[in-house]
Amino acid sequence: MYQDGYQQYKMQSVNTMTRGEMLLLLYDELIKRLTRAELALEKEDYELFDASVRRSGEIVQYLRDTLNTEFSISRDLQKMYGFFLYELGRLQASRKKAVIEELRPLVIDLRDAFREADKTSGIL
Repeated sequence: MYQDGYQQYKMQSVNTMTRGEMLLLLYDELIKRLTRAELALEKEDYELFDASVRRSGEIVQYLRDTLNTEFSISRDLQKMYGFFLYELGRLQASRKKAVIEELRPLVIDLRDAFREADKTSGIL
């Protein structure tokens, strides 16, 4: 019973988000999944690692697929997301923590840039 109420609240919350809030939520989730993958790797929990990397890839692919091509920055973002996907594939194959350590700061910087843009312009 309580679960249904929580699910309804969660859906309503997502449905009333601005585009900027949704974008930041996706970036936060991507950072969380990368961190989870890193922790799983340290614990040698490869099932959780694989699931976290796979979900990270799904988020990046969604971000790439939903780019608004009306903006010139979209081409640069498309290249960046392509790079992220490449790195996630490399991470999946190598299971090296160094890949996460290289990728996560880039994701954080991009998220922070979008957060600042949303604060100053509100156009996201």
